[in-house]
Amino acid sequence: MGVAAQRRTSGHPGVGRVLVVIPTYNEADNVRRIVAGVHAAAPTVDVLVADDNSPDGTGAIADDLARGDPRVHVLHRQGKDGLGAAYLAGFAWARQRGYDAVVEMDADGSHAPQDLPALLAAARDADVVIGSRWTRGARVVNWPLRRLLLSRCANLYTRLALGMPVTDATGGYRVYRTAVLEAIDLDSVRSQGYAFQVELSRLAHRAGVRIVEVPITFAEREHGDSKMSPLIVAEALWRITSWGVRDRRTALRRGGPDELARWP
Repeated sequence: MGVAAQRRTSGHPGVGRVLVVIPTYNEADNVRRIVAGVHAAAPTVDVLVADDNSPDGTGAIADDLARGDPRVHVLHRQGKDGLGAAYLAGFAWARQRGYDAVVEMDADGSHAPQDLPALLAAARDADVVIGSRWTRGARVVNWPLRRLLLSRCANLYTRLALGMPVTDATGGYRVYRTAVLEAIDLDSVRSQGYAFQVELSRLAHRAGVRIVEVPITFAEREHGDSKMSPLIVAEALWRITSWGVRDRRTALRRGGPDELARWP
């Protein structure tokens, strides 16, 4: 058995077979760099590039990578359908093939592959690991003040609205044990962008699984265009508010004012 086959069989120590899902849309400048960085940091993991039919040829580049490395796989999707849908498709791909854990990672370089070993180490004793920008020891590099304020305020509002003890519920650098993805109702998830990350955090928290946060270094992208838009922010605000109202109503029905007084 060759070295590559042995790595795929044994998986990552203490975690098992790991799949890093990297959604892409027009990331031709980044996809080779990010895949190489992942395998330099964690040689035993597999990578799935979930490409939304990028017109800049990202999918073709990913196919070329896959032909040269059995650890790289490509999921060609019909069109730009949003970050959440890409991750859900990647989760399903991983579950169908028996992976033990799935990693979410952006293709734009903002998630440092060098932080991946620390996230995977934490996953040995946790169900969900969040690479946090706002916990002690984390760093955010080259972000303008407005983005810093937006993220800080969004996460504060999320904690207050949903009662989750998570400092970075909107962060997209994560590890999920596959058993968690099978336990929560992924079929009910409809949100995208920031809201998708918050919704999965909420579902995991409500399921009672162990969530831990690991500090990361987060950097603004150097190549390509950001996918952030006012619509993504508006969707997150609307959905978080509606979930918060719904959860408070549920708390009142179950335990009355005493239950609500313990919020969050």
